[in-house]
Amino acid sequence: MSKAPLMPMATAVWLVENTSLTFKQIADFCKLHEVEIQGIADGEVANGIVGYNPIISGQLTKDEIDLSTKDKNRSLNIVDREVEIKSSEKKIKKYVPLSKRQDKPDSALWLIKQHPILKDSQIAKLVGITKNSVTSIRNKSYWNYNNLNAKDPVAMGLFSQIDLLKSIEKADKRVEREKKIQSKKTL
Repeated sequence: MSKAPLMPMATAVWLVENTSLTFKQIADFCKLHEVEIQGIADGEVANGIVGYNPIISGQLTKDEIDLSTKDKNRSLNIVDREVEIKSSEKKIKKYVPLSKRQDKPDSALWLIKQHPILKDSQIAKLVGITKNSVTSIRNKSYWNYNNLNAKDPVAMGLFSQIDLLKSIEKADKRVEREKKIQSKKTL
């Protein structure tokens, strides 16, 4: 299935005004009827529509138009470019509403209870609070500790499950490494 160009009527207007392609070639490319193209050329159709240059938009090339102009039986072929979308590895800090900011200590408490192998610095990085706050929550000396309710931070949208799994995996590797070092010392 061939693709239609962006804004087919405006593209057809531009092709009629700026090329010597046949009405059939333009109609086939723009997925319009030849009579519509004839109406555009006569000024009866698409009055007030500004032509849209398919070369600038990357849908056609000048060479493609030239080849089709020389051979009246050749149809125009839309340029099919694959666009690669790259995800930047660097995480962009997003705005956290005030209502969610109040849930950060609750999330830290949940992480401390559910995943005790996580270091305070890992929890602080995940949740977005200071390491001192996490340490005071762990030691139960946080100023508002009695009012904290452990809440799942992934469910609240503070970070993704993937981020949590990566941190847990990193903590597991650290614990294994520490066990190996400890066993070497005892030998």
